[in-house]
Amino acid sequence: MATTSLPVIQALRSTAQRLATQAPYQWGHMGSCNCGHLAQTVTKLTKGEIHARAMQRYGDWERQLIDYCPTSGLPIDTTIDEMLALGFTRTDLTHLERLADPAIRGAIPFERRDQLRHNQRDDVVLYLRTWADLLEQQLLAGITLPSFATAPQPVLVAS
Repeated sequence: MATTSLPVIQALRSTAQRLATQAPYQWGHMGSCNCGHLAQTVTKLTKGEIHARAMQRYGDWERQLIDYCPTSGLPIDTTIDEMLALGFTRTDLTHLERLADPAIRGAIPFERRDQLRHNQRDDVVLYLRTWADLLEQQLLAGITLPSFATAPQPVLVAS
């Protein structure tokens, strides 16, 4: 799963919020689909720019991720580079396009999990928010606050 970090969590939450507030969504469009929206958040490119980059090589996001080569010089690989540099993996992105990560799906309430459709805006929003919640839980679980019980006690000096 993606790196447990604030920038990754923020990217997921920002993408979910943009989708929830009716940003243009079209699963068959490389810049307006599940990965396309996350790419917009991470790269600050428009849906049209992402789509144009992707059209320079054959295939959907899954195919683009299989064919990804960091030294190809292709613009879509530069886009993928930015997403990977933030902390996502190629597997994460492949799963996002189909809402298929078992850990994320397992955290979605059962009654919604079986109805989850990869090309439905509300389901994508739920998946992104669940993913962010899981990463946030992992991040918080790794934080240990110092114990104040063992801190030195102040010594009162009589005057």
